[in-house]
Amino acid sequence: MLRTVEDLLARVPLFVGLSEQDRLALSDHLDRQDVTRGDVLFREGDVGDRVYVVLSGKVKIGRQSADGRENLLSVMGPGDLFGELSLFDPGPRTATATAVTDASLLSLEHTALRPWLRSRPEAGAMLLRVLARRLRRTNDNVADMVFTDVPGRVAKALLDLAERFGEPAQPGNEAAGVRVEHGLTQEELAQLVGASRETVNKALADFATRGWLRLDSRAVVLLDRERLSRRAR
Repeated sequence: MLRTVEDLLARVPLFVGLSEQDRLALSDHLDRQDVTRGDVLFREGDVGDRVYVVLSGKVKIGRQSADGRENLLSVMGPGDLFGELSLFDPGPRTATATAVTDASLLSLEHTALRPWLRSRPEAGAMLLRVLARRLRRTNDNVADMVFTDVPGRVAKALLDLAERFGEPAQPGNEAAGVRVEHGLTQEELAQLVGASRETVNKALADFATRGWLRLDSRAVVLLDRERLSRRAR
């Protein structure tokens, strides 16, 4: 495998703390996949037979109701692992994974991952920690839907995206803010916070008027994270 891939695997929660030899034991089983925006990696209800690691780009994980409404559960970026639930529960996929941007990924079949995990219990413990963090985040999201208004949820979502994907808008100039290339449409951002596009757009326009952020196409520049953080509480 390329050295850059090895370095990225070392930052994936499942592989953190493991030796290079342990990571290399999986190298021959990893498949590279390049996708373009809109490509579907798997759909809700599909048989789950592999896990994925994002090398570059972003992938959204979402569900669709019977009447066609969509709920965006999360956005995955470089170093993120997804599709792992079917490793423990061989039932059908519980969500759909779609490329938000052009992306490169690695995938690993369960038939190769399961024996590797059995011989490395510390990796199994790390994977359980990843699942526990996902459950904790799910609990937080459920609480936000009940107790936090839409502008608060929008502020929290933007801060979370900035934490994961943000970069200085102007290197060396903190006052210029943090640019977040989230890659989401306005509709997808609304799905992420569980609200209508009109309500989310109104919140974004209000934040922009207050000087807390600046909007761009499928990106946002956060200018005042402190006030956004207070609004998110």
